[in-house]
Amino acid sequence: MLRISICSRSGAALALGYSAQAGDHGGKLADGAERSVSEGSAMSAMSAAATAEHVRGGGGLAALRARLAGGEVPSLGDFVSGSTTSPLGYSVEAFSHKMRKRKPDWMKMEIPGGENYTRIKAKLRGLKLHTVCEEAKCPNIGECWGGGETGTATATIMILGDTCTRACRFCAVKTSRSPPPPDPEEPRNVAEAVAAWGLHYIVLTSVDRDDLPDQGSRHIAETVSNLKKRCPDLLVEALVPDFQGRPEFVEEVAKSAPDVFAHNIETVEELQGVVRDRRANFAQSLKVLTMAKEMAPPGTLTKTSIMLGCGETPDQIVRSMEKVREAGVDVMTFGQYMRPTKGHMPVSHFVTPEAFDGWQKLGEEMGFRYVAAGPLVRSSYKAGEFYIKAMIEKDRMLKNAAASVHAQP
Repeated sequence: MLRISICSRSGAALALGYSAQAGDHGGKLADGAERSVSEGSAMSAMSAAATAEHVRGGGGLAALRARLAGGEVPSLGDFVSGSTTSPLGYSVEAFSHKMRKRKPDWMKMEIPGGENYTRIKAKLRGLKLHTVCEEAKCPNIGECWGGGETGTATATIMILGDTCTRACRFCAVKTSRSPPPPDPEEPRNVAEAVAAWGLHYIVLTSVDRDDLPDQGSRHIAETVSNLKKRCPDLLVEALVPDFQGRPEFVEEVAKSAPDVFAHNIETVEELQGVVRDRRANFAQSLKVLTMAKEMAPPGTLTKTSIMLGCGETPDQIVRSMEKVREAGVDVMTFGQYMRPTKGHMPVSHFVTPEAFDGWQKLGEEMGFRYVAAGPLVRSSYKAGEFYIKAMIEKDRMLKNAAASVHAQP
């Protein structure tokens, strides 16, 4: 049975029939009053085709804003008749572990394996390197390390150790107020490992290191520089902490010339205090992304990611997307939040693939250069990196062509 929740608060209609309440979570998932309606055939009635057609047909963002501004909430009847004009699709209930229900089929992945996967894993262990792919239990590890359909083999190296100074409610990485000191040989070891793997695109991420005087910014910058020297054709994405918003630390990493400067907002503005560590916030994250765009060499892309299924509502997502775009961010990704252990924040609802398609179309309409959206999409996801790689190469080709024209007598 699908349970559809329609939420509202004074002055604005929030859920548009999108948010599905989770069972036995025992926590507040969104502001305002909530009423739930059960309808056994609701899932089949909610048409993803109507979602895609609405966005393509020109209603899109403007129509959504008008509906939200007018305080309109589509009724259950809208979905049953298939007449809803919301570009947001639908979601299904996230069951608690006590209910012993299976995840939706679209959340299942094959067990990782293969020659490339085995080779990368062995090299990591030999050099004592960590990957966020393993530490955060990413479902795409086999596809990314193996190269998949695109052939763009990708790995995400986690530097500055495997222990974070922050404790976000969604994250499986170990936490401590005083982690072990960083390995001074790590920047060189990372470059050595990546050169041996023959990767096309590498994502460097790190734990937060609020305990260090420079919060790890120099270590990250040195790792980027080492990679660029050792593998000149490699594209490097630096997925970094917020450095507490300190401009000098953001500048150090930005000027080390990663091809992509990434920092994740993680969730909508309204849920920052619920989802993230208290030292992180939406405004600070946007400030980091804005400063990076200004400080990095011309042509550097900025990127951020958001998880769905944390209790957010559609209008909150739209408002956050608009603010991210206003900050000049080029790339945005959307993925389903998955609870790593029973001790972490519960999943509020599972967003369907069709609904993710709606968010991708909406992001493209807003002007993002690239949007990756899907249940298994993560901030460092191979498929997204394939397209980002193509985009960077195209930008460089156009830049070189323009330079050649200007150089001619």
